[in-house]
Amino acid sequence: MVSTLAGYALLSVLAALATIALKTAAWWLTGSVGLLSDALESLVNLVAAVVALATLSLARRPPDEDHAYGHAKIEYFASGFEGGLIVVAALSIVGTAVWRLFEPRPLESWGIGLGLTAVASAINVVVAWVLLGAARRHRSIALEGDAQHLLSDVVTSLAVIGGVAGVALTGIRWLDPVVAIGVAFNIVRIGWGLVRRSLLGLIDTALPVDTRRAVDAVLDRYRRQGVDFHALRTRQSGFRGFVSVHVLVPGEWTVQRGHDLLESLESEIRAIAPDLTVFTHLEPEEDPASWHDLKLDRHPHEPS
Repeated sequence: MVSTLAGYALLSVLAALATIALKTAAWWLTGSVGLLSDALESLVNLVAAVVALATLSLARRPPDEDHAYGHAKIEYFASGFEGGLIVVAALSIVGTAVWRLFEPRPLESWGIGLGLTAVASAINVVVAWVLLGAARRHRSIALEGDAQHLLSDVVTSLAVIGGVAGVALTGIRWLDPVVAIGVAFNIVRIGWGLVRRSLLGLIDTALPVDTRRAVDAVLDRYRRQGVDFHALRTRQSGFRGFVSVHVLVPGEWTVQRGHDLLESLESEIRAIAPDLTVFTHLEPEEDPASWHDLKLDRHPHEPS
């Protein structure tokens, strides 16, 4: 698993190196600030891909004595870091473009420059498509962030191509920096989305709605057998999900019967999604203390 994910991250690194070379050449040939901004974003892609390559291997490490719940959350740091880099790249683009608004320059060799940029965009589209598929299969937010970054690079390139072509055809030089500024704002939106999702993951956001509904459906089937539940909690940690629930059964049940029920229940919930860890707590339904055990932390005056 780790070697497979590392291979995808390495693919992203190689794609970033190739697009940096192509876009830098395009900027050097044309002098377009839009193409310069495009090359800068590809440089950010390279840094982000290297970070993803480093964190993916750490995220898949098995639990150990100091990290009993695994290391999956480190992917959120990679994704958040990448989102932050996207925002920084966008701000640098705005600064360069604003300066060029006051000192516009004619474009040179724009045909060759646009051709090189188009090749770079084609590389990014193919690699982003591969990474998105891998991210869904392996539930990796780091790979997904990398893919989204590449797609934002494609959007940037398409807008820049349009701007440079517009300048070449109309002679309106300010089109080039204006397009660059517009692209920068779109990049900020994408970067903030990655940062927001990473922050939500770090504060133990609940499992996706469809997964929670599937868990509720399993519990409802057991309720029809006379079993009750409360204190259901879920959280997502990178590719791994966690479910905890208190199970209320008649107090006259034997330990073996209760154990068999929990084994069956946990097995059905784990089958809902890969890498789903389930914790259950058995309680007698006749005991009033069982019905007070709803909060994450008990207060001292509450029954124990």
